[in-house]
Amino acid sequence: MREPLRLGLAGLGTVGASVFRLLESHAEALAVRCGRPVRVTAVAARERGRDRGVDLGTVAWFDDPAAMAESDDIDVLVELIGGDSGPAERAVTAALEGGRPVVTANKALIARHGLRLAKLAEHKGVAFNFEAAVAGGIPVIKTLRESLAGNEIGRVYGILNGTCNYILTRMEKEKLSFDTCLREAQRLGYAEADPSFDIEGYDTAHKLAILTSLAFGTEIDAAAIYVEGITAIEPADIEAADELGYRIKLLGVARRTATGIEQRVHPTMVPKSSAIARIDGVLNAVAVDGDFVGEVILAGPGAGGAATASAVVADIADIARGAALPVFGRPASALAPYRKAEIEAHQGGYYIRLSVYDRPGAFAGLAGRMAEHGISLESIVQRRRAPSAEATATSVPDAPQPVVLITYATTEADVRAALAAIGRDGHIAATPRVIRIEEL
Repeated sequence: MREPLRLGLAGLGTVGASVFRLLESHAEALAVRCGRPVRVTAVAARERGRDRGVDLGTVAWFDDPAAMAESDDIDVLVELIGGDSGPAERAVTAALEGGRPVVTANKALIARHGLRLAKLAEHKGVAFNFEAAVAGGIPVIKTLRESLAGNEIGRVYGILNGTCNYILTRMEKEKLSFDTCLREAQRLGYAEADPSFDIEGYDTAHKLAILTSLAFGTEIDAAAIYVEGITAIEPADIEAADELGYRIKLLGVARRTATGIEQRVHPTMVPKSSAIARIDGVLNAVAVDGDFVGEVILAGPGAGGAATASAVVADIADIARGAALPVFGRPASALAPYRKAEIEAHQGGYYIRLSVYDRPGAFAGLAGRMAEHGISLESIVQRRRAPSAEATATSVPDAPQPVVLITYATTEADVRAALAAIGRDGHIAATPRVIRIEEL
C-alpha cells in the first residue's frame, strides 16, 4: 500500500469536525478504497482550546491556514473556513501555487474566484475539487463533470437552499406566516441570526453560478444572475397555488437559449405532479436536462455537517486515487465568456395577484391591458374576502378585492409592461405580486 495521504484541515466548525470524525471512523474502509491511508496531520482554526468532540492530540496546529497550506507536512489542503476572500482565499491560493491539491466546500469562493483558481490548479497539474460547495451531500458536481460528459445540457434547475425550502414547506402545510416560519427556522438552527443571504436568494445564486459553468461550459458570472428572494411570499399566494395545482419553491434555473444563457433565482410555481414539488423541508434537489439522457434528478440533504462531510471526503478519495480532472469539466482556458440572456426575454406562464378596486370597468380594464400586450389569460379568479360585521359597517363601496390571473406562456417584458399600464389606470391598490410558473 502507498504512503498515507496527509491532509491539512483548515476550519474546525460543524463541517470540519464532521470530516475529521468521518475520516477516523471509516479509516480502514477508505484505505482499501483509495489504495492508501488518508489522515489529517495538521489543522488550522481560530480557537485552540475549544472542545470540538475530536482528538487533536497527534495533529499539528497552525494559527494561520495559509502557513499550513505552504507546509511540506501536508499533501492536500481541505478548506472549510468559508468566505469569498480573507484566510480562505489566501490558503487556497497558497496551496495551489505550491502544487498541492485542494478540496473545498466554499461556494462563495468558487463563485468569485473559481476561474482564476481553476487556471492555477490546471497550470500546476493538481486537483481542485468542490463537490460540497453545491447541494451538500448530493453528488451533482461529479454528475455534471463526469457522468453527463456525453450530453449537451439544455437546462439545470433545483432547490438549492434548505432554509427557504423549510420556510415555504411550513407556510404551506401549517398555514403559517413567513415571519413565524423564519423564527422557527432560526430556533432550529436552519437559518442564521441574519438570514438575508439565504432568504433573499443569494446563497442559491452562488450555487447556480457554479452549476451553470459546469453545465454550459461558460465562465462563472454570479453577478449576472437575476435574483429574487422569498420574503414577499404571503399565505394568500401559498393558498392560491395549492388550489391551482401548484406548489411554490425557490428555484435556481439556468437554461440555454438562442440569445445566451438564462440564469435566474426566484420563487416559482411548480406543478404538484412534478418530482421537484415533492421535495420538502431542508432537503435539496437538482434536475439536469441532457439531450441523450433526458432528465436526471438528484435529491437529498443539502446541508449539515454529516452530509457535507460525505461530499468533502468523496473529493479527498478522488485525490488519493490520483484523479485530477479539469475543474469545470473542461480546461478552464476553454470556458466560453458568459453571454447573458436578459430576464425580460424569459418566456413562460405567470401567476399575478392584484388588489383590484371593486368598481365597474375594473375587470374589463385588466383584461384589456393584458390583451394589448399580447398576453392570453388562462384564468381569472376573484378571491373575494368575506367581510366581518365591523368591516361591513365601515367599508367603502369600491374596497379592493384580491384577483388572481394565470397567463399562458408570455414574455417577462410584456408582463411588466402590462402591469405598469394597469397601475397607471388606477384600478389596483397595491404592487402586484408576480410569480413565474415553470413547466417541468
